[in-house]
Amino acid sequence: MSGTLYLCGTPIGNLDDISIRVLHLLKAVDIIAAEDTRHTLHLLNHFQINTAMTSYHEHNKQTKGLQLIEKLQQGSNIALVTDAGMPGISDPGADLIKLCYENDITVTVVPGASACIIALVLSGLDTRRFVFEGFLPSDKKERYMILNSLSKEHRTILLYEAPHRLLHTLKELSETLGQYRTVVIMKELTKKYEQRRKDTIQGHITYYTQNAPKGEFVLAIEGVSLAEQKKQQQQNYQSISIEEHMSQYLSQYLSEKEAMKQVAKDRGVSKREIYAYYHKK
Repeated sequence: MSGTLYLCGTPIGNLDDISIRVLHLLKAVDIIAAEDTRHTLHLLNHFQINTAMTSYHEHNKQTKGLQLIEKLQQGSNIALVTDAGMPGISDPGADLIKLCYENDITVTVVPGASACIIALVLSGLDTRRFVFEGFLPSDKKERYMILNSLSKEHRTILLYEAPHRLLHTLKELSETLGQYRTVVIMKELTKKYEQRRKDTIQGHITYYTQNAPKGEFVLAIEGVSLAEQKKQQQQNYQSISIEEHMSQYLSQYLSEKEAMKQVAKDRGVSKREIYAYYHKK
């Protein structure tokens, strides 16, 4: 009978945030697969846990992943941990999880802290709907496509960023989302010197140009409001004449009445106003 892979959430800063269930499992499993064994050793020593460890990270995930699958198939129970938070989120744990499912190995989650959820709640922005992007890709073309799509996003956007790339990312956000979009930047979450800074994108650029970024950051970006997007669309329609606007819908085989109704809706005016202008012309 094969073993089980346990996805164990670990503290993202304050070690006291670990759950009793995670502590029990880290002691009970046969192996702990850690992203950085030196980092995880600090956690294990703090709670006097002596379970054997092995490394599993981005650079060895292909070979080590197969080795871990073999151990699981032989009946070993393995706890997968990342440096901080939930494994499988912006780390190679996702690949091991896929391998387990492909080999009919049981996977279960032992919940713990998650930086993106903590940051979302702490941000003070809308929490009803959000989108998590993690770290933006390094490929310029792919990065541009994602940033361009985010410029139209209504939900709160969550990004991770390293200190040496923070200013560059903020400047890209300014170009695609506009310099006045509200962003909350947080770091040292759950730690003694936890920081939360709310400003416009341009305000953050000015601040971090004068104060060198240090630490890992989570950015919570305010989504475009539906009202603001509608207002922008209405302004865009002002650049074309009502005749051109009508022609667009008439060319789609809408009746004159339906075309007028749609033009009025697009431009944020009454249908009567469009009717009067169009027939006067």
